[in-house]
Amino acid sequence: MSIASAPLPSSDRADVCAQLREALLAADFTADGLLELLGAPAYTALARSETVPALRATRGEGPLETLVRLFLLQRSVPHARVAAVLPVGPLLESGWLSAADGEGALKATVDLRPYGGPSGEDWFIVSDLGCAVGGAGGIGSHDEGVVLGVGGASTTLAGLTVRTPVASALDLGTGSGIQALHAAQHATRVTATDLNPRALHITRLTLALSGAPEADLREGSLFEPVGEETYDLIVSNPPFVISPGARLTYRDGGMGGDDLCRSLVQQAGERLNEGGYAHFLANWQHVDGEEWTERLRSWVPRGCDAWIVQREVQDITQYAELWLRDAGDHRTDPEEYAARYDAWLDEFEARKTRAVGFGWITLRKSTAGAGSAEPSVTVEEWPHPVEQPLGETVREFFARQDFLRAHDDAALLAGHFKLADGVVQEQVGLPGAEDPEHVVLRQQRGMRRATKVDTVGAGFAGVCDGTLSAGRILDAIAQLVGEDPVLLRDRTPAQIRLLVEQGFLEPVGA
Repeated sequence: MSIASAPLPSSDRADVCAQLREALLAADFTADGLLELLGAPAYTALARSETVPALRATRGEGPLETLVRLFLLQRSVPHARVAAVLPVGPLLESGWLSAADGEGALKATVDLRPYGGPSGEDWFIVSDLGCAVGGAGGIGSHDEGVVLGVGGASTTLAGLTVRTPVASALDLGTGSGIQALHAAQHATRVTATDLNPRALHITRLTLALSGAPEADLREGSLFEPVGEETYDLIVSNPPFVISPGARLTYRDGGMGGDDLCRSLVQQAGERLNEGGYAHFLANWQHVDGEEWTERLRSWVPRGCDAWIVQREVQDITQYAELWLRDAGDHRTDPEEYAARYDAWLDEFEARKTRAVGFGWITLRKSTAGAGSAEPSVTVEEWPHPVEQPLGETVREFFARQDFLRAHDDAALLAGHFKLADGVVQEQVGLPGAEDPEHVVLRQQRGMRRATKVDTVGAGFAGVCDGTLSAGRILDAIAQLVGEDPVLLRDRTPAQIRLLVEQGFLEPVGA
């Protein structure tokens, strides 16, 4: 029997889910409990689907060791040992456990992993056996309908999402339900969709076992299940892989090239309420003769501001090899592997694709007051480390765009600013030199940007504490350096605008 056709636990037994949750928590089967039991190296190895360190760390017979072996390592455990920790009868009846090969042993029917919520919540993510780690980690399964757990892409999207309270949220392509679980903490109503009915079943289990409210679960592709309904928040970690044919539901969208991601972004605008956000992870093609930034700008729907960040670029050979390994094709017959590899390269050649970018796309639907303003669309490359969660950083980014659109240079000079928290200054130059070659402002939080400034920019940023207007500060700097204050006022607003846009300076009272 394939993984994707194996029976799943009943999703209609809320009483059993409550009993199971209570037993798991009583045994400290939580993210913190696992870290303490296994130690950081073995715990981290689990995220790479490496189980040997965890097996070594669970040689004891305590309750937590029993649960780790049963649910995380998918080992058969003696009936009596499981019964000492879990309500075996109800779990067998509802399908969470089954009899294992060998007399008197039990095994889990799904993968069950603790997951720590943003405010310390103890959640549990359900997925198919052997598929707990999502993304390109070498899942090694050719089953089309497998449901993956939480990987790096899932946590990235969760961390990016703006978490202001909203009336309605849509998790499009819910998978194991992690985004719906997050949304349930700040949305009155959560709708979750997926083309795979197995994913919807598993999402219901994830929500119930985590003690979260039920979501409105709907089967179908893209926005089809929700019709013309609109939302305050849309999130999607879609099957964005650009492949020569749809083979695996969780990763291949079935459209040519990056058409699925383009369609998703373009159609999101009309499903967002005023001021609403849409967050997507995506892949996009780098095509000969076309700027990738312009390609992505063309995706942005009318009436929406956008912030698009390219985090990584792979050439077509790296990209093909990554996803061939994901499905375990590198372990098949060499000729079969070579044929599949060749098909990927044929696909890219036909589309004149030389590389593939990966990153995140955030849309914000313009409010009525800003409807006549030119949309703010920022497309940039930022492959450097960032500090998650970034949801508040994303919200502040769009707030700063609103401020800059509403303030011309004169208004900017009349405004008051303060240096953002966590900004430090670095001076670069030859040892012993009287003046630095250049000055760099660097953020210690959020996007962790770094930007060069001249001595005026550095001095201006250092003085900004919200008390004096920008113009007054520049007048004082002009007097100190012996420069014409009018000329300084003329040439500095562009630098101020950049420092505000990138988050080094914060408008006071905006």
